[in-house]
Amino acid sequence: MFTLVRAVLAFALFASWLQAVLAAPAPYEVQGKRDVFVPPVLYPRSGTVWTKGQRHNVTWDTSNAPTQITNKQGIVQLRKGDTATPLILAADFDILLGRIEVTVPWVVPGSDYSIVLFGDSGNFSPTFTINGPDIF
Repeated sequence: MFTLVRAVLAFALFASWLQAVLAAPAPYEVQGKRDVFVPPVLYPRSGTVWTKGQRHNVTWDTSNAPTQITNKQGIVQLRKGDTATPLILAADFDILLGRIEVTVPWVVPGSDYSIVLFGDSGNFSPTFTINGPDIF
């Protein structure tokens, strides 16, 4: 049991480090200054209910994207309450796509989940619900 706890803590520490590294701004390039892009998450929205195992499109607004974006690589991570989980639902996609399909993970049911969209910086969705059988 103690080894499992240490492994989970090590993974959480690694995920936090990876999150910080990926969110760090890129250095200025020869072409000039790049802009930070923080697109608002449109879906899931408040009141949305997902069920474990279903597939959904996480969507965000790209209408005000600057021409020179610091980091175009996107990551979608699940957050529960005030804590980012180590669950990465999607990664290595172009932040300008405006949507990415994800599979709802098998997590403890709750109404305090949100999506974190990373590119240049993290942007949160409103809280929503994940339902399904409680297997724990």
